[in-house]
Amino acid sequence: APQFPRYTRAEVAQHRTPKERVWVTYGTEVFDVTDFVELHPGGPDKILLAAGGALEPFWALYAVHGQPHVLELLRDYKVGELSPEDAAPPPGDTEDPFAGDPPRHPALRVNSLKPFNAEPPPELLTQSFLTPNELFFTRNHLPVPAVEPGSYRLRVEGPGGRALSLSLSELRQRFPKHEVTATLQCAGNRRSEMSRVRPVKGLPWDIGAISTARWGGARLRDVLLAAGVGDHTGDGEWHVCFEGLDTDASGTPYGASIPLKRALSAEAEVLLAYEMNGRELPRDHGFPVRVVVPGVVGARSVKWLRSVAQKDYKGFCPSVDWDSVDFGAAPAIQELPVQSAITEPRPGAAVPAGELTVKGYAWSGGGREVIRVSGGRRWGGEMRYNVQPDTVGPIWNLRGVLSNAWHRVPVTVTR
Repeated sequence: APQFPRYTRAEVAQHRTPKERVWVTYGTEVFDVTDFVELHPGGPDKILLAAGGALEPFWALYAVHGQPHVLELLRDYKVGELSPEDAAPPPGDTEDPFAGDPPRHPALRVNSLKPFNAEPPPELLTQSFLTPNELFFTRNHLPVPAVEPGSYRLRVEGPGGRALSLSLSELRQRFPKHEVTATLQCAGNRRSEMSRVRPVKGLPWDIGAISTARWGGARLRDVLLAAGVGDHTGDGEWHVCFEGLDTDASGTPYGASIPLKRALSAEAEVLLAYEMNGRELPRDHGFPVRVVVPGVVGARSVKWLRSVAQKDYKGFCPSVDWDSVDFGAAPAIQELPVQSAITEPRPGAAVPAGELTVKGYAWSGGGREVIRVSGGRRWGGEMRYNVQPDTVGPIWNLRGVLSNAWHRVPVTVTR
């Protein structure tokens, strides 16, 4: 067998572009796939997402890569082996509060590591209608809690001191399973565009803080009714408050709330979800149970849920939610406006003259339908009585939230 040189992961990571050569690893082997980039059936942009790193997380997204002929093809491009010290991942830092966080897909574009916040690349976001769990955008405020499913209990507080304490199995068995396809979007999606007008406070999300999944779980309505919670007709001050198991150094949990009317509405389809795209919830997305509130800002869909309580508006649970400037004076963001963005081509791309295929997404909050997406000189979504503004300037705000102006992508036309 031929002898191959050994390389460190750092040396492999230096080869990320066709100009510098494109290297990838698979197992403990190193491959130079520069000459294959333009031949890749999924297009050069997809294979370049793995440049300088491991192929495994990307191949796992598409079953075709598991076929024997694909591995045989890859062997033709082998240039080396990983050095022994880099053949295994480095040990974690046990004193780091984030050391217990789960592994993440390397295609995610990271906005902050600790806590972990990341979005999928635009070209993968519109690859399928349902976002793969591994690519679903991640919005964390604190370290991901490690929950033992056998000892997990969800506390649901009703009026007059009445309460339920539900195990994961009781939640599954006692209440009918309901499924809903819902898109979650962070209020800060496209914040980076607002920051180009004037500086804003918050993570610099591009257009990927939005993802879609098929969620399965118990209706919040069913659980609240079982706990004795009823509708307060004519009283708009009552909310249902959620607390998560993720806590800061002082023990304060992340929390949020939604109006009681929405929580009890059969049409709103609010879930206490334990499944995501037909699989158990991943740790980054709320295992073992999270709230899913369709059509409402993602911050209300609390993960790692530990308690549900009916309270009046002035009695919110402790919250580290930073999507509003002043919790006392400003109402919490609930439903989101119409939104759309272009995912392909990417900004700065060189495109040939003539007909061009443009890909993107369009979505509207509150369960309202998108009526039209306009092309030509603009790309904007429209729902009944609500259209996207043409520029971001008039909707600029300190926190950079609800950024939904027409999305523009500059390209260079080649002939």
